[in-house]
Amino acid sequence: MPTVAMGPDDKEFAVSFAVPTDAAGITMIIGRQSCDTRKLEGGQIDVGNSEFGGVEALVVFDDVFVPNDRIFLDGEYEFAGVLVERFAGYHRQSYGGCKVGVGDVLIGATALAADYNGVPKASHIKDKLIEMTHLNETLYCCGIACSAEGTPTESGNYIIDLLLANVCKQNVTRFPYEIARLAEDIAGGLMVTAPSEKDLNDPVIGGYVEKYLKGVEGVSTENRLRILRLIENLTLGTAAVGYRTESLHGAGSPQAQRIMISRQGNIGRKKALAKAIAKIED
Repeated sequence: MPTVAMGPDDKEFAVSFAVPTDAAGITMIIGRQSCDTRKLEGGQIDVGNSEFGGVEALVVFDDVFVPNDRIFLDGEYEFAGVLVERFAGYHRQSYGGCKVGVGDVLIGATALAADYNGVPKASHIKDKLIEMTHLNETLYCCGIACSAEGTPTESGNYIIDLLLANVCKQNVTRFPYEIARLAEDIAGGLMVTAPSEKDLNDPVIGGYVEKYLKGVEGVSTENRLRILRLIENLTLGTAAVGYRTESLHGAGSPQAQRIMISRQGNIGRKKALAKAIAKIED
């Protein structure tokens, strides 16, 4: 689908459609990500989300058949701009849910890391977990607000409040970075320096890893490494593409949201309110 407003010269690119991902003529060039060769060593701890996976790709369409009932825009360039604005608005609204869900997992993993490191009662650890929760729930509030303030369209569909949706996404470009920073702070440097699962299971050096990376009593070295690897994956590894970088650039860059906030902010009405209270007459 279009990603910008278009004019007459862009008519042949003003298309929006849906096809199966395995349709003939589609080529997906998978992006490379940090630490991806470690996934080839076998095991489970170092592969990220071993159940669902997740990759990004450059998708090439080369003579792909699209049925008529799957074509949503076909040369009507004059609608490209509003299509982008509304699609982006829904996408920016959704970040108040999806990134918050990831945040919940990261907060939980960080709290477990504090437990396994033996410092769950330290006041500064508690305060950082509170701050992580505060930031995460603030994002959720924005997602709920722009949804609840939605209005029906003539077609019967609902359009979210575009101003609040862009405010939601603008916060998402910032808060996950602080949440991730606090997670890394609490987890400690072992999050990125710990040996791999292959090393842990090695018959020669595995004993050293088991002995020297042991945390609190009652928690196995493997479980400690598992939770640290999860935090690494969410903040630096494969999943971080979807949490940090996607939080910044997904559904448009931060500047794109600021442009929409400027358009939707209705500064004129706010000036009128101030004039009324100050008893200023034009």
